[in-house]
Amino acid sequence: MSGDPAGRRSPGEPWGGVSPFSIKTKLGALVVIAVLITTGLMMIAMRTATELRFITVFSMIATLLITQFVAHSLTAPLDDMNAVAKAISHGDYTRRVRENRRDELGDLAQTINRMADDLEAQDRQRKELVANVSHELRTPIAGLRAVLENIVDGVSPADPETMRTALKQTERLGRLVETLLDLSRLDNGVVPLRRRRFEVWPYLSGVLKEANMAVPARAGIASGSGSHTRTDVHLHLDVSPPELTAHADPERIHQVVANLIDNAVKHSPPHGRVTVKARRGALPESLELEVLDEGPGIPRSEWHRVFERFNRGGAGASNGQGGDGGTGLGLAIARWAVDLHGGGIGVAESERGCRILVTLPGETSVQS
Repeated sequence: MSGDPAGRRSPGEPWGGVSPFSIKTKLGALVVIAVLITTGLMMIAMRTATELRFITVFSMIATLLITQFVAHSLTAPLDDMNAVAKAISHGDYTRRVRENRRDELGDLAQTINRMADDLEAQDRQRKELVANVSHELRTPIAGLRAVLENIVDGVSPADPETMRTALKQTERLGRLVETLLDLSRLDNGVVPLRRRRFEVWPYLSGVLKEANMAVPARAGIASGSGSHTRTDVHLHLDVSPPELTAHADPERIHQVVANLIDNAVKHSPPHGRVTVKARRGALPESLELEVLDEGPGIPRSEWHRVFERFNRGGAGASNGQGGDGGTGLGLAIARWAVDLHGGGIGVAESERGCRILVTLPGETSVQS
């Protein structure tokens, strides 16, 4: 069937190319059949001299039987839907309505099932968020507590090195809070874009420099998002032409590039290379960004899931480095920032590793 990748049809779409029998049609057919039965019995009575009262009784019985049959076919699915709706209201998102009808009730059943799918996905994401955030919070809080307890107990002196260790844990908590704030802004849609024109080469050079400087300060501490812990991966910048300019919100593009670099580094092999490319797009001051790594790549069947929330992946762990996976929100936030610009982000074909392509429309989105 067309209209739904899972095999369901869209509400209102004909079943197998044939228009469904609507409830109105069934009720109209019921009235017509009742009239035909009554008329037929009346004609039989006139020809056989049967008393009118017997004909009336037979007509009523036949009409009631047909009406009962039609009413049952209409109310039975409503009872099923009511039971499923009650289960959903009590938190049971596994129940589904049978989609075996070819009328408006069949469309309603599909709508209820889609609603149940959405609620089940949201409930799963909520539970994953609580689990992921709890896991991410536990480690820096435990580390910070251990440092402070050692200072209080006199085990460690409050020297600069010890305080730097405590600062690292505090920074990680700050990064996690920033990630959660970005997620909240993503859901509420309250982040305005502050577009301006900027030169791409010095801008991206600064982003890569920040990524490299963050490694020594955070080595050995699992990152939240936008900061990796690998010290053996080389970052390379390729901008052409060198005077390339773009028109976008630099802060949001920083989120995109930082999270893409973070993801690429985590999944790179030992002593691998991550390349950030920037090219002019088709429109004035539009921009095309590419982030390429030399890791195992992403199966085509998983391309559509890469930018989903909490999709932590498992390739990083296979390398034995950077396998913390973060919160699973980095790429979702990157997609959100690109969507704010009216651009596009996705996995592209690559001979080796993974290639993420970002397109930004430039000044056209301001005029539109």
